[in-house]
Amino acid sequence: MKNVLLCVTGSIAVYKAAEIANRLTKDGYNVEVIMTDSALRFVTPLTFQTLTKNKVHTDMFADYEPSRVEHISLAKKADLCLVAPATANVIGKIAGGIADDMVTTVIMALEHAPVFVCPAMNTNMYENPTVQKNIKYLAELGYRFVEPKNSHLACGDTGKGALADVDLIVSTAEAYLEGLGEK
Repeated sequence: MKNVLLCVTGSIAVYKAAEIANRLTKDGYNVEVIMTDSALRFVTPLTFQTLTKNKVHTDMFADYEPSRVEHISLAKKADLCLVAPATANVIGKIAGGIADDMVTTVIMALEHAPVFVCPAMNTNMYENPTVQKNIKYLAELGYRFVEPKNSHLACGDTGKGALADVDLIVSTAEAYLEGLGEK
């Protein structure tokens, strides 16, 4: 069975991450969810635990299994890492090599699994030169992006920045995973 790390960050699009977790789980993948503190303000871990049947990881310093280092263990078993939704904040942290929470620490510890980043933010934030520079830099390093779409955003603006459609995110992840062999 292929292992997917779903890293969920603090965006209103978190509710769509629950559907991504649900679809990948139903399609036969083992989905481990990691949430930032900001994501926890939108939805609780119970939602993802119920959908994936796995414990949700939220705290680098939680009392996990003493025989293993949790963020390293998660990174080693991943076949694919999906950051959805990915805020400007987490994109900047990854680009800057900052590992100060469970999501960014696991991403920094990945050895072989590709990272698919699915941005979700206000249009002005997405088009900000610093955010675009970070996206370009990460793409040059081999990070893959599922582009946000043009839409009416939660803030009332219309423009590019809405999380890509769940169907596109799931099909992109599954196309990669199917290329690795059996689920």
